[in-house]
Amino acid sequence: MTALPAPTLPYAFTVTAWRDHDEAANELPGMRLDPQDVDGRGDDAARRLFDAGARRVVLPRPVDLTDETDAAWAVRALSFVGDLTSLAIAVDWQVRPVPGPDAWIPLSHLHPPTAVLGVPDPAGTLRRWRDSYYICKCIYRQGPGFVQVRDRRRGELRRFTIDEPEYRAAIELLADGAPAVDVPTAITDDFLQEELAARIGEFLWWAPYRVRRWSQAPRVI
Repeated sequence: MTALPAPTLPYAFTVTAWRDHDEAANELPGMRLDPQDVDGRGDDAARRLFDAGARRVVLPRPVDLTDETDAAWAVRALSFVGDLTSLAIAVDWQVRPVPGPDAWIPLSHLHPPTAVLGVPDPAGTLRRWRDSYYICKCIYRQGPGFVQVRDRRRGELRRFTIDEPEYRAAIELLADGAPAVDVPTAITDDFLQEELAARIGEFLWWAPYRVRRWSQAPRVI
């Protein structure tokens, strides 16, 4: 098996954070944390924020999935929103999905944004996203020698158990997004077909976010 290249992190950015989910509570003195740099793995940064007391995080700018020149930022930001969602941290962010009906659904497992840009019915789309959202809607868990994915974004449970070493290596590579050329074509095609990954410009985004334990019984999730 040919080893996949180590993941690269093209963008570092800074987020602001507060100690509570509630915006009114965050108006109180001492609720705002110091700005936090996200300059390494997104899951490590999300855990540092959680351990520092962050329960609401604001991304520095919108995530535009239609701008191929900004694709590296987009996949990094989407992955980080997933890392925060996995810890039940509220995220203030805006997204511009790719064109198409219900293009927001593949993103609907992420904490709902504050605005969905560039769609015919922004308020209605945001309302449907918020009404249908719940934690652990599309997740993966790392087991001994396998990865298990559970996906309910389309309304019914789809389960995948991935034990091929080259597929598991690709998932690890894609944790923060990666150039599509770094992933074997056959693996990319399989992930895209099942909506487990999305192509954004020249990059790939791995959609499920990681959990380390089920929040409910596995048969419920």
